[in-house]
Amino acid sequence: MSTLFSGGTIWTAAGTTDALLVADGVVAAVGAQARVGHADDRVDLGGGFLMPSFGDGHAHPLYGGLESVGPQVRSCGSVDEIVAEVKTYADAHPDQDWIVGASYDGSLVEGGLFDARWLDAAVPDRPVVLRAWDYHTFWVNSVALDRAGITAQTPDPVLGEIPRRADGSVLGTLREWGATDLVAAVMPARDESVRIAALGTAADYYLARGVTWVQDAWVEPDDVDTYIAAAAADALRMRFNLALYADPRHFDTQVTRFADARERVRAAGSPLLSANTVKFFADGVVENETGALLQPYCSGLHSHGMQLWEGDGLARAAQRVDDLGLQIHIHAIGDAAVRQALDAIEHVVRANGPRDRRPVIAHAQLVDDADLGRFAELGVIPNMQPLWAQLDALMTVLTVPRLGAARSEQQYRIRSLEKSGAALAFGSDWPVSSGAPLDGIAVAVSRQTEDGTPPGGWTPQEILPIEAALTAYTAGVAHQAFAESDWGRLIPGASADLVWLDADPTATAAAELPSITVRATYLRGQQVYMREG
Repeated sequence: MSTLFSGGTIWTAAGTTDALLVADGVVAAVGAQARVGHADDRVDLGGGFLMPSFGDGHAHPLYGGLESVGPQVRSCGSVDEIVAEVKTYADAHPDQDWIVGASYDGSLVEGGLFDARWLDAAVPDRPVVLRAWDYHTFWVNSVALDRAGITAQTPDPVLGEIPRRADGSVLGTLREWGATDLVAAVMPARDESVRIAALGTAADYYLARGVTWVQDAWVEPDDVDTYIAAAAADALRMRFNLALYADPRHFDTQVTRFADARERVRAAGSPLLSANTVKFFADGVVENETGALLQPYCSGLHSHGMQLWEGDGLARAAQRVDDLGLQIHIHAIGDAAVRQALDAIEHVVRANGPRDRRPVIAHAQLVDDADLGRFAELGVIPNMQPLWAQLDALMTVLTVPRLGAARSEQQYRIRSLEKSGAALAFGSDWPVSSGAPLDGIAVAVSRQTEDGTPPGGWTPQEILPIEAALTAYTAGVAHQAFAESDWGRLIPGASADLVWLDADPTATAAAELPSITVRATYLRGQQVYMREG
């Protein structure tokens, strides 16, 4: 089966052309050669724009899909709205023993500190657990605290914090894994059918936004089972790579199972599923003051933040993962965490010798000048979330007060990293933030909020040219996935993973980019999404 696409602009990632021929799921020819080839079918682009489909180099699709199952709190603009939504959901689901939802806006309350009593007013007799937008924080009611055995006498756990009221009683906000795991350990598991359906919800979400590959950047053992079951049920519908979570508290036990998980996924035999990566957290997030900084936070509340791996622990763990031939993927927000991650990768290169390992440092919110050039030198891929590089409420209410004005101006050095020669790739961290690539690209090329603030862009020296932004969300992610010969570019022999837009993003104002419509998405030449109407 062959199809000729014409009648619009076709961006190949190396330039533009006016025709693309797809045969048996791969690109057969472009330009004039495509026009003279045989085509069984023709698609008139109607003046639209055809390009490689997007990849998302860092996201949490299972979590994103599960958000649709619980109370819908993401769009709530106040505590009262969240509480009302939780009550409405609880009243409609009287048989659910636990009410679990995500993900509320942590900037709605000063310091991101939410009180259990506010949820008690809605649901006093069943545990309620809500994840914050950052997925590093829980807001729970008093019943959930009781079920977890968390009291005023409970000490802050390793790698976690339990904020308290002035009288010493537990507030109801739990920060980082050491604390959130206390509740997660007593929560009932979701039914496997619900989890598989959540992956379908995630696929629906992504395909409608032109994304056909995603890096799931936090995969627990049960999640591997879910993905394998979804693959067996032919329920994936897009490409997923799994990053197996490395917990510093349990790493010596986990590492012995990483290769087994990879082989189990390989044995599943799905061309849409792989498990080639291990995910490390080097720190938390600035908004909780758990992101690890070289200089203290302005408040001094947590001084330099939280480094999750002590001493050379991250370097030694990364080497053991590299010994298995798995890709290293490190969450590093603060400049101290980024340095520790780079040091760990440098240790791996020195200890294990050169090979094509393509380690990833995700987020890189703050990078010290001394470390900027080390990404390219070490072959480290900075996977950046461009949507975050704006002066929105999250930034102005929670981030800037913690970092201070001068240090805040050094955030998200996307253009600097790209100009340094680093192999830039983009991701969304969905559902932490929008998984629509065009939303992120709009910020990457403007450094402005959706209302155009500030004029000229925030830290305008970091504005990225539009084609570089498109590349970071296509060929850049394909490079991260070791798949640059398969997808991410429209060249003969490449998989026909395509997105058809109704307008040319290279000729569209930044503020209008999120409004561009995805008309269709293709995976190996097969239409997997078509906009209705």
